[in-house]
Amino acid sequence: MKVGEFDVAKKIFLASSARDVVTWNSTIGGCVKNGYFLEAIGLFKEMLKAGTEPDGYTFASAITACSRLGALNHGQWVHELMMKKKIQLNYILSSALIDMYSRCGRIEIARSIFGTAVRNHVSVWNAMINSLAMHGLVSEAISVFSNMQMKKISPDPLTFIGILTACSHCGFVDQGRYYFNIMQKNFSIQPQLEHYGAMVDLFGRAGMVEEAYALIQKMPMEPDVVTWRALLSACKTSKNHELGEIAVGRIKNLGSGDYVLLSNIYCSVNKWDNAETVRHFMNKKGVRKCKGRSWVESHGSIHYFKAGDRSHPETETIYRVLNALICRARMEGYVCEQDSVFMDISEEEKEESLNYHSEKLTLAYGILKSSPGTEILISKNLRTCADCHSWMKIVSKVLNRVITVRDRMRFHCFEKGCCTCRDYW
Repeated sequence: MKVGEFDVAKKIFLASSARDVVTWNSTIGGCVKNGYFLEAIGLFKEMLKAGTEPDGYTFASAITACSRLGALNHGQWVHELMMKKKIQLNYILSSALIDMYSRCGRIEIARSIFGTAVRNHVSVWNAMINSLAMHGLVSEAISVFSNMQMKKISPDPLTFIGILTACSHCGFVDQGRYYFNIMQKNFSIQPQLEHYGAMVDLFGRAGMVEEAYALIQKMPMEPDVVTWRALLSACKTSKNHELGEIAVGRIKNLGSGDYVLLSNIYCSVNKWDNAETVRHFMNKKGVRKCKGRSWVESHGSIHYFKAGDRSHPETETIYRVLNALICRARMEGYVCEQDSVFMDISEEEKEESLNYHSEKLTLAYGILKSSPGTEILISKNLRTCADCHSWMKIVSKVLNRVITVRDRMRFHCFEKGCCTCRDYW
């Protein structure tokens, strides 16, 4: 569903006289399913204004929308409303709340909900394991898995995806191998594409790209695009352009991110001509690089930023705040990591392109709109780059405040110059 189609569908729905809780749930759920999270929250508010009483399904969709946006204030409001209306917590709502709070950076609240929830369904356990994996808390995720066995709750394929992801995010290669093996041996669960993909990611992050490729070759099914992209990403980290070329050759319908990764791999080994060939091919095919977006919740609204964005009404002030932060970070020893820029351009141009990445602009706005000392939660649709990661660590020390960034892969909680990922992501 395109934006224009959604607008038309919304007008038709709101103009209809036959609106009951079922049709509201269907429409709000459809928004969430198609990625229209802000619109889903907006419709939830419209439903309340219309006087239709929401039920558990409504709240599950609303909580999921808040979860995907990382909109903590909205999520807390929905949760409080749900309790006020005395909606009974079932495994669906418990799982949704655990997921929402963890995705909004409040893993301690997710733990609390898990601790008080009725844990007789595997989904609740999976939600907690996945939440801990997202935050890089592999030992705790493994502990939850062990408790799950003690409670006689049988794991399902999703359980092992969570465990393998947790191992991948922390470089626990041996543990990952162990859980991959006991899936079949102890639980008679045949590894699926997602499990093989998680193992490829695990090996790749640990710099074991040859092992990752060997596993792909042994897979009993045809590797999917996600698996090949996991290998391609690992090749960038390991600067292995030969395997990177193999991975690209196996990906059907190459996306902009695939070309950019390959170009980055070539640049990392100073093969500028190869990188230029990739960029020329992208231009010839009309392939556009996927735009990174970051956003922050402030005073009941979500504010989005792109790299170099100047569309915000407070642009001038935002840039003044950001430039001041950059200067202070330099005084503390920050040096931009120009390897994050794949283009063969001048040093000055590289630094300029790094200064105004979306998460940096979002942080500047967050600082502008929040009280000193309060935590700032930023969400990003792509993986954060090495330069922004280094910069955020220093800025957290300079400002003496916690900065949490949820990127496409995991959470990064920056505090006092350190990150919870321990620079492994």
